Amino acid sequence: MKIGLHVANFTYPSGPAGLADDLTRIVVAAEEAGFGRVSVMDHLWQIRPVGPVDSDMLEAYTTLGYIAARTSKVELLAWVTAVTYREPGMLAKIVSTLDVLSKGRAWLGIGAAWNREEAEGLGLFFPPTAERFERLEETLQICRQMWSDSDAPYEGKHYRLGRTLNVPQPLRTPPILIGGGGEKKTLRLVAQYAQACNLFGGPDVEHKLDVLRGHCEAVGRDYDEIEKTVMVTLDPGENGEKIGELQSMLQGFAALGVQEAHGIVPKVWETERLALIGKEIVPAAAEM
Repeated sequence: MKIGLHVANFTYPSGPAGLADDLTRIVVAAEEAGFGRVSVMDHLWQIRPVGPVDSDMLEAYTTLGYIAARTSKVELLAWVTAVTYREPGMLAKIVSTLDVLSKGRAWLGIGAAWNREEAEGLGLFFPPTAERFERLEETLQICRQMWSDSDAPYEGKHYRLGRTLNVPQPLRTPPILIGGGGEKKTLRLVAQYAQACNLFGGPDVEHKLDVLRGHCEAVGRDYDEIEKTVMVTLDPGENGEKIGELQSMLQGFAALGVQEAHGIVPKVWETERLALIGKEIVPAAAEM
């Protein structure tokens, strides 16, 4: 099992003036500790489960570009891109650019979007749920076409592209992670288009994976081709007192076939916690 860091909180003790330096310390420490991936949220306001809505928040892809310049090994992605916030041709170009400038480390993490309050507050396009899922599927098709040898037009219900030219191409085709556990639509799209799924690390993970297996059988996809990831809280405790509890949780997910645990580290600006995870959790997880 691999371990990934999700940076969801940008409110650090040094404030906005020190945010760039703090973020550099965090991602460098994560890479040195052996984290395999670093992600940021695609939100423009803080989400309520993490903190007050008016807390500091950075735009995702600008931030990933900054992180790319300060790291050399960790894979990079938005966890996950809100499909309606960017036109799909532009999104494919953004991820291609991130991949080239990070020397082949970009993923496309994407989902159907959910934060109506944020979208309406900033005047962003936010159609009804059914339409967002239609647009998600078309966006997946467009990205895959733009990362192929074809520059043909694309004609969909919602998007029409006259020429899907994309130069330079990514150094590697960015793997696609689709976030969410919706059983009828999201997991079907994972089976059809994605290299990884992401589920919230709760008691229903086994059931959700069974549903995904069924969708794979229905579309003729090898279930084992899809990387299974869970979003969890990675809390080793201030002095390592929760290491055993964290290891036990990860062992339970590994037994279900989960291949990456990706999550928030409390007080991540205290990079000693990242070092502790690197010493105690990363090598143990690699053996799971």
